[in-house]
Amino acid sequence: MSRIRSALARRGVYARRRLGLLMALTSLFAGFATLNGPTAQAALPTPVSAATARTYLASLKVATENRTGYNRDLFPHWITISGACNTRETVLKRDGSGVVTDSACAATSGSWYSVYDGATWTAASDLDIDHLVPLAEAWDSGASAWTTAKRQSFANDLTRPQLIAVTDNVNQTKGDQDPATWMPSRSAYACTYVRAWVQVKYYYGLSVDSAEKSKLSSVLSGC
Repeated sequence: MSRIRSALARRGVYARRRLGLLMALTSLFAGFATLNGPTAQAALPTPVSAATARTYLASLKVATENRTGYNRDLFPHWITISGACNTRETVLKRDGSGVVTDSACAATSGSWYSVYDGATWTAASDLDIDHLVPLAEAWDSGASAWTTAKRQSFANDLTRPQLIAVTDNVNQTKGDQDPATWMPSRSAYACTYVRAWVQVKYYYGLSVDSAEKSKLSSVLSGC
């Protein structure tokens, strides 16, 4: 009987050791994943499916763009969303990981992963809030006829996939370009980007130009 108890005890020790080793390996692999992967994922509202985007795109009016009279100030942006938080600060909190803010709602620490270029940042000053469909692009394709109130809604839209925190110089390089001349450098994000672009244009009744539609169709065909 004592031999049986001794054997069982040894088995229990071995089982606990195997469990400990397994837990250690799991923790180690998780650590590697954290080091090598993004520390936070931008929380852009999920765009429509590729199939729906293709349907939307087919219905969009094709027209030549016209920038006459455009001024960024015609799109009031970074309005107050809640308490002391404006639109920029709200998106930074949404898109970041472990974001800490001060009494004025400014982000004092956190981590942000830019889905456009794959960079991770720990200072809010390194990020811009991109209007996925740029304000000037919207003006060119129909927003010039909107009321100021509608342009304000567009510029601060947190419901559609229109606002996202990304690396500041990447956003500045994009400027007011449409997908015919600019796409995120991370090809893995291409489908999400064009699905979001088409959804926003469809929702707001904006037109597309021929080169823009061609590029959108091309990308969506592979999604």
